[in-house]
Amino acid sequence: MKKSIMFLAIAAGLLLAVSTSRLLAVEAASKEVTITGSMVCGKCTLHETTECQNVVQVQKDGKTVNYYLTQNDLSKASHKAVCGGTAEKVTVTGTVTEKDGKEIMTPTKIDVVKS
Repeated sequence: MKKSIMFLAIAAGLLLAVSTSRLLAVEAASKEVTITGSMVCGKCTLHETTECQNVVQVQKDGKTVNYYLTQNDLSKASHKAVCGGTAEKVTVTGTVTEKDGKEIMTPTKIDVVKS
């Protein structure tokens, strides 16, 4: 009987630890960040994507970091200004995840930086 209770207590503790770590990972991944950089077309300018896609290039520690914007309505509406090889300075707010070594951003707000 004592062994059964001990086993259940250990199993419950492990389950609690795993679920807590998953919640923390989801919470960390869902935090919005704001970046400012040059938005270009991933196909026309960078030649890195097979279809037109917005990419925001940001300078971090002397390196260029590319944030590939997901194809939501907001991103699609902003694409015409950069398709064909032009760049536009923007500030983008959204959530960032990493996939296949690339920074993927789902934008919730895109503002053009006026010079």
